[in-house]
Amino acid sequence: MGIKAVLFDLDGTLLDRDTSLMLFVRDQHNRYPQFQTIERDFFMQRFIQLDNNGYVWKDKVYQQLIAEFSIQGIEWNELLNDYLSGFQRHCVGFPNLLNMLTQLKNNGLKLALVSNGFGQFQYDNFKALGIAHLFNEVLISEWEGLRKPDPAIFMRVLSKLGVEPKEALFVGDHPENDIRASQAVGMKAALKQNDAVSSGVDAEIIIDDLGELIQYILN
Repeated sequence: MGIKAVLFDLDGTLLDRDTSLMLFVRDQHNRYPQFQTIERDFFMQRFIQLDNNGYVWKDKVYQQLIAEFSIQGIEWNELLNDYLSGFQRHCVGFPNLLNMLTQLKNNGLKLALVSNGFGQFQYDNFKALGIAHLFNEVLISEWEGLRKPDPAIFMRVLSKLGVEPKEALFVGDHPENDIRASQAVGMKAALKQNDAVSSGVDAEIIIDDLGELIQYILN
């Protein structure tokens, strides 16, 4: 494919956010006695509904949960701080994550992360996956003052890597922020499919498993 650099989204692409969130919420429910009057599976289900695939920040989620379940003796900001400090301990990568990145790196490709979100929170989650040593650049929207799908954040990381858009592949799970936005600046795009992605996304590569990237990029 003539690719010199591969850029990745984090949530839903490298990080199995759905599994990670369920692990965290189960643990938080177990640790807080204020939650014990609420059936755990029901609490988890409602949390995940309110979270809306990460597009609702947790201050709103916790405020809603406290109101709905009439939770006493704890404030939403304490629960938010617990989330911010504790989510990283439950982060799980998708299958074949480390092997795929290691093979790409060993074959001379430059790797970068481009993620929307809060800087330290996202970086802690990224580090928790045990892959940070393989990456040349990490750009997170809060720290950069730019968010996908803004073309400027893609051009910034390409400049840092020293590659042209046509020499780079962006791997993500969001049709607009990842796929169409990276293609708009001249990059190729690989869609990591998930249940939330609608059909008909026009990506150069479509994968279900991260391991599939190896055959597309290195062959």
